[in-house]
Amino acid sequence: MNRRDRLEGGDVIVAARDADATPDTTEIRRLAEAAGSDVVGEVTQRRTEDLRYNLGEGKASELARVVTDCDADAVVFDGELSPGQYADLLELLPPGTTLADRYRLVLDIFADGAGSTAATTQVRLATLRYELPRLERMEGEAALNRAFFEKGSPVLDAERRIDALESKLDELVDAAAARRERRREEGFDLVALAGYTNAGKSTLLRRLADDLDAGHADGDTAGDRHADLAESVSVEDRLFETLETTTRRATVDGRRLLLTDTVGLVADLPHDLVRSFSATLDEIAASDVVLAVLDASADEGCLRRRVETTIDVLAGDASGPVIPVVNKVDRLDEDARSTAMAAVEDVLADSDVEGREPVPVSSLHGDGIEDLRAAVLEALPAATASLTVPNAGETQSFLSWLHERVDAEVTYGAETVAIEVSGRPSVVSEAERRAAALRGE
Repeated sequence: MNRRDRLEGGDVIVAARDADATPDTTEIRRLAEAAGSDVVGEVTQRRTEDLRYNLGEGKASELARVVTDCDADAVVFDGELSPGQYADLLELLPPGTTLADRYRLVLDIFADGAGSTAATTQVRLATLRYELPRLERMEGEAALNRAFFEKGSPVLDAERRIDALESKLDELVDAAAARRERRREEGFDLVALAGYTNAGKSTLLRRLADDLDAGHADGDTAGDRHADLAESVSVEDRLFETLETTTRRATVDGRRLLLTDTVGLVADLPHDLVRSFSATLDEIAASDVVLAVLDASADEGCLRRRVETTIDVLAGDASGPVIPVVNKVDRLDEDARSTAMAAVEDVLADSDVEGREPVPVSSLHGDGIEDLRAAVLEALPAATASLTVPNAGETQSFLSWLHERVDAEVTYGAETVAIEVSGRPSVVSEAERRAAALRGE
């Protein structure tokens, strides 16, 4: 693939078009900066899409002049360029100019930050799916060039690599599913944090997690920490700081949770690219509760779009209740806070997600966190049971098993032990089965 679609730092010009309003280039500038580039200028246009350049022909020519005047190394286009638009616009730009659209840029940022096997595999797969139609166009143009085919078909090569990556990802997804099942058998409830990038998910994870720096409230120590738990959680205020799913342990009124911070969502990415991150989306789908983290400090129009993006993804993946967490309310006065909450509620009213009441919080200062914990507890699947077992030696191992998995109140009698248990329905059901076995039933 032509590597003139990948930024390598340097000075860039941002280009953006919107049919309905003057484009807001705030996010695309931050994306370019996250990729290590310096934005030295921009060209924007309010008009419908031009089939050849996406921008109008005159504006595309202006873009080329701005690149020359600023001696820029690259152009970042805020949107998707079709294979034809990419080729035509690149031809119009000064020789040697790099051209990357929003989707290519996001994928490259993910690629630079991916560390785990699952993250790397997902990014490679998404990138190949992005490149495939562009390779097909190049191959079509080179159909009469025999030398092109003597080197092999880039399209067939890409398709083979996609098949291989899909198989590899399936194996990773199966392993993750088995790991989640073991977690549930151990009595953990699974809670995923999802939301727009930079909404404060990592900070919220730190706020909810059990004593990150000194072990855990339920007795877990550094040497006995769950294998999936990360040692640290970054809270840098920049785009895509969290590229891996990060899991931490938390306790809410005796319920043991595993909180997973997923990769931040980005607006306007095609659904087929979003679907490439299936392992990450599976964390959302398999969770008992999803916290949809939203940045209340965004302006109302931006907030609405970001809520819509978040809900759009969750509507297809979340199987459990979704709790909208309206974060960063510490940045707002009372009127602005009311406006933000009303905007979130308005969008949610038109969605198909099994939602709960939005909870305003400040993950930075802790405001509203107890309300959020209460909302999570209420949303978790729960069951209770009253058990009676013989007061015998084998009962002690049963009680140890119980205390590791559910909230249990134990009352000893002369011949029997009465136990009140509450927790995950599947674990409570297993406790009833084991208690019956102890009674010889």
